[in-house]
Amino acid sequence: MTAVLADKIKTSVRISYALRRIPQERLACLLPCSEPMQPGDLALARLEKIGKNTRLELANGRLCTLHEGDLLAVVFGNRYATQQFEGYAQADGECCDLLSMGGVCGLVKSKHASVAEPSKLRLLGALGDADRRPLRLRDFTLPPTSAPKPPHVLVVCGTSMDAGKTYTAMSLIIGLQRQGYSAAGIKLTGTATGRDTWSMLDAGACIALDFVDGGFPSTYLATLEELLELYSRLLAYAAAQGATWVVVEIADGLLQRETAALLQTSCFTATVSAWVFAASDPLAAVGGLHVLRGWGIEPLALSGLVSMSPLSLWEAQAATGLACLTARELQNGELNARLPAAVRASFYPSATEVHA
Repeated sequence: MTAVLADKIKTSVRISYALRRIPQERLACLLPCSEPMQPGDLALARLEKIGKNTRLELANGRLCTLHEGDLLAVVFGNRYATQQFEGYAQADGECCDLLSMGGVCGLVKSKHASVAEPSKLRLLGALGDADRRPLRLRDFTLPPTSAPKPPHVLVVCGTSMDAGKTYTAMSLIIGLQRQGYSAAGIKLTGTATGRDTWSMLDAGACIALDFVDGGFPSTYLATLEELLELYSRLLAYAAAQGATWVVVEIADGLLQRETAALLQTSCFTATVSAWVFAASDPLAAVGGLHVLRGWGIEPLALSGLVSMSPLSLWEAQAATGLACLTARELQNGELNARLPAAVRASFYPSATEVHA
């Protein structure tokens, strides 16, 4: 049986960030939840018990304080977060967990020892449109776009979650735009949350995109083919908006499944003009750089948490032979002078090339 969403219910539903591309008027009815759940399936849920996530990031970017009994519009997805949850796009009957502040839900399989239990949800039904068709995230992607000239790509990768990648990417955008470059920001992998893209926009990015714009609630367990098509779509769209440089952030650490796959395929690495490596500490910088060099990647510089301590910075520089730049130095454009020498002919793979 289907149920029409009453106006009163629709006005009280918290629309999460992960659903930001879906026009609210399309959320018209409730349908039985499909089984098994698939990443990208949308659902309406009631918050039964508050746990780790006490706030929800809304589609407009505002952080909303949660209360038990709240109605949440969420999306099923997988999550890989070493400092938080490992979770999957699943439900236990009518019950599931809130996996992220951005509105991704599923079932937690494991968690960091310091993290509280997830907030608990009760599913009320799948979200459908006025024609009683189930709504899915992949139906609301950016259209394929052609750009006359590929932009230069500067990739930020790191040793682990919370190594300072996002702040490094933000600082690079500030440094580029202060010297007259038109820079865009792309968060290519991770789990839906707007903090990273909002910070890129605040830094002066001409546009900031993430995998939600390509129809993904998260990229954990996405295939390499899907990631390359996503990258191609987002990069082309940023170029069409006038970006001459695109700063791309890759989530998590080098050992994470999707990160390792991307950084070892020439279809991705051949499009990259320069790399910056964010490290949590000097030893991590040494180990991470060893892995990157084994993959044929030589970063222009180190940055991230390791650059916040002069002693750690000096250790990292001495051990790796790379400059370790602070956020302020990146924001002042101190890396920019090295970029022209690193720039080579770039391309982004077309859908035909990706599927070849």
